[in-house]
Amino acid sequence: MMPHEIQQDSWKQLAGEAAAKLIEDGMVIGLGSGSTAAYLIYALARRIQAGLSIVGAVPTSKVTGELASNLGIPLTDLDTHPELDLDIDGADEIDSQLGLIKGGGGALLREKVVASAAQRFIVIADINKQVRQLGLKTPLPVETIPFAATPVRKRLEALGAIVQLRQSAGQLYLTDNNNVILDCTFPGGITDPPDLENRIKRIVGVVETGLFLNMASQAIIGGPEGVKILS
Repeated sequence: MMPHEIQQDSWKQLAGEAAAKLIEDGMVIGLGSGSTAAYLIYALARRIQAGLSIVGAVPTSKVTGELASNLGIPLTDLDTHPELDLDIDGADEIDSQLGLIKGGGGALLREKVVASAAQRFIVIADINKQVRQLGLKTPLPVETIPFAATPVRKRLEALGAIVQLRQSAGQLYLTDNNNVILDCTFPGGITDPPDLENRIKRIVGVVETGLFLNMASQAIIGGPEGVKILS
């Protein structure tokens, strides 16, 4: 690990640990996916060992579920608890309106389902994830059924995207729901996120996009000065 990566990691840890303090006895929560969410999960496990009693956590990915379960966090699902008190998850980019790009880790569909089931959705990240405009640094993931991947790709290219079918270790990447991901780079960034979201969602075969707009009520950002809260 390079020194700047160690630093960034410690900022993620600050955000994850600060968010874990918001979880209260009797809550049903959503647990996000990714490196910052992992710090949240470890911090939550320590709080549970110290006596915190939650009803259960709904994981947004198989990886998150395994980690939480191994650490002794009680798990539940949306069939049992379709409404959650709180969901906490990471992000790849956060703008000043708390608009997000998520899905770099591939769990965007379940992440969006869980976030929309929660009364409060809080995003956690390190300061490097804050951007003036979405999509300048990070591709936008679009989850698509495999059958429709090529027609969807053509439609996304018509919207101005440079589209890459996601691979992992030389193989076609499949999500937890057995869908594929088309990573879309917009050369000038995303100038009108709500309009782009609507246009992409109208393409038949698209399951979900990594744009999370008007969903997060708060962001907890870790950085060199500690933790700051954006609302």
